[in-house]
Amino acid sequence: MLNTRPSSDVRGQEAGLDVSPSSTAQPKMEVRGLFKTFQVQGKPLMVLQNINFQLHAREFVCLVGASGCGKSTLLNIVAGLDSPTAGQVLVDGEMVAGPGSDRGMVFQGYTLYPWLTVSENIAFGLKLRRLSRAQQQERVNYYLDVVGLTQFAKAYPKQLSGGMKQRVAIARALANEPEVLLMDEPFGALDAQTKEQMQQFLLRLWDQTHTTILMITHDVEEAIFLSQRVYVMSRCPGQLKLEVPITLPAQRDLEIKLTPEFVDIKRQVLHALRDQD
Repeated sequence: MLNTRPSSDVRGQEAGLDVSPSSTAQPKMEVRGLFKTFQVQGKPLMVLQNINFQLHAREFVCLVGASGCGKSTLLNIVAGLDSPTAGQVLVDGEMVAGPGSDRGMVFQGYTLYPWLTVSENIAFGLKLRRLSRAQQQERVNYYLDVVGLTQFAKAYPKQLSGGMKQRVAIARALANEPEVLLMDEPFGALDAQTKEQMQQFLLRLWDQTHTTILMITHDVEEAIFLSQRVYVMSRCPGQLKLEVPITLPAQRDLEIKLTPEFVDIKRQVLHALRDQD
């Protein structure tokens, strides 16, 4: 199960820098020399150029970039929903050739089945994997508790708030116990207050499960608040322009966004986003 808390050597220093076990450890996920070209009106348009990066086990990494820089295209390729023109994506050393249970995906839209209850939505992937009824119920109950929705187990999506719907979507992805959780602007459709609540929730969830997370967002503050490393993408074509280690305490609350350290990191990321030359 994913409820094993990290040991001190994995957790790393309180500063919350890159907590990969060592530079020689096999990465949990790796993107190598990735290119993506689309045909637009009969002409090739390169949207991703020579993308290379790694995620180690139990890391939380964010990709930020302006609209149109190829963030979602990159995440879809990692998820196996699209194919690269060149390059590879590997999870635990195995090449990604399509969608798989080793990668869970959470979209900006809630993508819940309206005719299924909260419990049934969470169990959907487990049924496809032919887990026994007892195994399904055990795992559903566990993740209902993790996301704080046990009392809504029999509710339908229309009876939930936006934040609660996204918690169900996250629980459904985690219930399959993926090696990597992929998140595509998961809080982009929420109002500002609910968005900050969900950011705090996601940090607590990651601290509890410590699954490996790759998240894309255009919200610089969100990326800094949540992650241990931020990659800044340039556009036309999309490239990884800068890697920023997040040198903030591992335990964070919303007040940290007002500290000089946070503001300095935000300034560095914003400068990289503005300088697209």
